[in-house]
Amino acid sequence: MENQATENQEEAPAQPGSSRARRVLIASVAGSVVLGGVLVLLPWEWTATRAPAPAAGSQALTAVTAGVPASLPDLAALIGERETHLRAHPRDAQSWAVLGSAYVEQGRRTADAGYYPRADKALRTSLKVAARGNTEALGGLAALANARRDFRAARTWAQAARRLAPGRWTTYPPLIDAYTGLGDHKAAQAALERLMELRSGPAVMARAAAVYRDQGRREDAAAQLADAAAGALAPAEQAAYLERAGQLAWERGDREDALRHFREAVRIDPDQRAAQAGQGRALAALGRTTEALNAYRAALAKQPCPQYALELGELYESLGLGQAARVQYDVLRARVRSAAEGGADEELVLGQFEADHGDPRAAVRRLRVEWARQPGIAVADALGWALHRAGEHEEALRFAVTATDRAKGGAVRSALYMYHRGMIERALKRHGSARRHLEEALRINPYFSAVRAARAALAALGEPSMEELPVMDAKAE
Repeated sequence: MENQATENQEEAPAQPGSSRARRVLIASVAGSVVLGGVLVLLPWEWTATRAPAPAAGSQALTAVTAGVPASLPDLAALIGERETHLRAHPRDAQSWAVLGSAYVEQGRRTADAGYYPRADKALRTSLKVAARGNTEALGGLAALANARRDFRAARTWAQAARRLAPGRWTTYPPLIDAYTGLGDHKAAQAALERLMELRSGPAVMARAAAVYRDQGRREDAAAQLADAAAGALAPAEQAAYLERAGQLAWERGDREDALRHFREAVRIDPDQRAAQAGQGRALAALGRTTEALNAYRAALAKQPCPQYALELGELYESLGLGQAARVQYDVLRARVRSAAEGGADEELVLGQFEADHGDPRAAVRRLRVEWARQPGIAVADALGWALHRAGEHEEALRFAVTATDRAKGGAVRSALYMYHRGMIERALKRHGSARRHLEEALRINPYFSAVRAARAALAALGEPSMEELPVMDAKAE
């Protein structure tokens, strides 16, 4: 097993589900302060003993080499330091790999795909300088491909890294991401099991939480994230795990808990823009529209993700502000084009937009290509919905079933996916199944984006008719 003390900033963590870990997370949300990277818990006597925070840049180096979130200022310091170093030492393969991985993380954190070509060049330079045994560069190329949503390439690079160093724990997280993006959940589970044999700690807990969430195990996912956030040493890492915990809370319809997690994440790391967008989502569901709009605008100003623009545009549209919505949809298109220039694939969100707000047939064309490239659950749902919007209900149902049927890998507890399936079944006049799935959508999250449409569709379906009731065989009694 690889030495666990040299590649990550993690100390021995609380065990998953432990009461100590839960107290730490509750304290961080309800009444903690962060001083110099140290989490101080106010309501309890116990406090963590932690080493002084390392200098800027060195903390990012530890995070980047271990594949965990790093703060933007530290990333900028690390990039500047490595660029300077490489001008004098252009044959330093390890520094090229670190620089490339830092570019990947910077691009991901800022939604600026312009970093990705620079990352590609740095990582390939690392391989040219030292091709033999260069797992750092291979892992960086896998992470880059995942960031670009090129999951087949990510799988290829990550498998190459695993062949070179099957006992190196850092080769497994990008492999899990690649398998998930390709809809290969059995392989993702197997890779997670191997990772957990090699390593413990917050980064592994967070990775396990993502796999458990995709398996529909929301309680297990939440427990893993609670422990990961409690054990994280760096503020940026802790904030990232709190953001994911907030997303889980949102997916189960707990608006207040989601908002608490998102706000704490932003307090700890003001550059945690995913949490700011999450605040917008939760605040809109709470009816606090002005605050929601401000949160979305703040997120988009610093991390202009197409997904945030779509959500903000739909919020404007729900308020009857069509012109403001169209501005955001233009932003979405521009960001998708910009991502493509950096080699990143945002066709999924563009297809989702076209299905509901543009040309459904164009959405189908885009998403068929996406499905051929990376047949994950999110793409199955989007393609099914686009086909439905284009009037192809029978084919749409096949993809909707893939996105929601456990036997087909669709174990994610998603209100939106279930709503899409219910609406497709309603169009096919399968009223019993439609009613069940629309009701399930509302049970999963009674505040999701299409809640009004789901309730209206249920009301139109009315109560079950006698024809929908199962026929009892009197002889079987």
